[in-house]
Amino acid sequence: MVSSLTKGQTLSESAKELKLDFFLVSYTDLLGGTRAKLVPAAKIDSVETDGAFFAPFASNLGLGPDAHDIAAIPDPNSLTVLPWQPNVGWLASDAYLDGEPFVASPRVIFKQVLKRCQELGYSYKTGVEAEFFLLKKTEQGYQIADSLDVAVRPCYDQMNLMRQFDFISTIVRYMEQLGWEPYQCDHEDANGQFELNWTYSDALTTADRHVFFKYMVKTLAEQRGLVATFMPKPFSNLTGNGGHIHMSLWNDGANAFGDAADELGLSLLGYEFLGGILAHGQGLSALCSPTVTSYKRLGATMTTSGSTWSPRYISYGGNNRTHMVRIPEGGRFECRLVDGAVNLYLAQAGLLAAGLDGLAQHLQPGKRLDENMFTRGSEFPDLPTLPNSLIEALNFLEQDALLMATLGELGARTFLDFKHQEWNAYNAMVSPWEMEQYINC
Repeated sequence: MVSSLTKGQTLSESAKELKLDFFLVSYTDLLGGTRAKLVPAAKIDSVETDGAFFAPFASNLGLGPDAHDIAAIPDPNSLTVLPWQPNVGWLASDAYLDGEPFVASPRVIFKQVLKRCQELGYSYKTGVEAEFFLLKKTEQGYQIADSLDVAVRPCYDQMNLMRQFDFISTIVRYMEQLGWEPYQCDHEDANGQFELNWTYSDALTTADRHVFFKYMVKTLAEQRGLVATFMPKPFSNLTGNGGHIHMSLWNDGANAFGDAADELGLSLLGYEFLGGILAHGQGLSALCSPTVTSYKRLGATMTTSGSTWSPRYISYGGNNRTHMVRIPEGGRFECRLVDGAVNLYLAQAGLLAAGLDGLAQHLQPGKRLDENMFTRGSEFPDLPTLPNSLIEALNFLEQDALLMATLGELGARTFLDFKHQEWNAYNAMVSPWEMEQYINC
């Protein structure tokens, strides 16, 4: 297990101890793509100090083909041995340009916000609920992998879960080997949809693990001839994939969000942090729900199961899943705006920056609503709504000075450029629905 390694040892020393032959040096670009080089363990010393070099134009970082190489400098604390290929160690990396942290690198952006949080005396801890579909590709397109998984309300279905026991249990066993402490797995609300939960940690570790988790799930699915997807809304009639984030601030080993005297168990500081997230909710949508398809999840009117399980209003409640923010128990809350396509480095950077803004301005979230917002939301006309499309979310992001500053000038410009290209490409497509609807005009 990685957690058993001696602190401060070099990667070459770790390679000897863990019998590693290779390191997979990986970084995440602004669109959430993972890029990597495979480095022989015998050559890892120079990479640990100087980085593995990449042509930045080849990934989504906003630099042209004329730009200098970026160096992916690995974080030894992120070292994760591939359980299915135990002679390979995976490493999350920070991108550097000309010897300095590259300002448009998502992991670097997030670490800058974490530094501000630490200067205030707090640590940011999070957990993520990573939902995914297990599919098979056929001549007719992508279909649910399990042909028996057809129930109208399949959530928590025992038979559907256990038919995928080999796949699910393998992932759980691997997470246990890695020290992630997985604790629950279930079949989710859509046919072919699953969720595996592991124990929360400091937010940077959670983001690194989320990147690795998606890689692991997709790899194990491919090995079985299947496709695992975290796409926010792969089927129009089924519930989409969330990536809900649970969060709390800690100070000197104590949960700063906890207050036993409060009805919901949340402290004044926790409410102010929540107030900041709600205040920036519309701009945060672009970071937490970052694709065209994300807004088909958020904007869904109904699914086969009878509920979309995705928020439409910028609101909060207690243990109530119809809000953007849910407070399931004292000392933490859950942001349900986040979906499966999320780049967790960017989303957490935005959420933390918004929360810290709430502390700085002593923002209050207002009165909680103990209502079913899926059916009664329209009864609260003064309640702001989440964006209905990616372009609307991008416009809100551009208008949010705090979030734009959090991304930085290059990061914000590059992210917006890529996302406007995505929107324009989508907008230019003529769909089969349009052909059927308008062919006889």
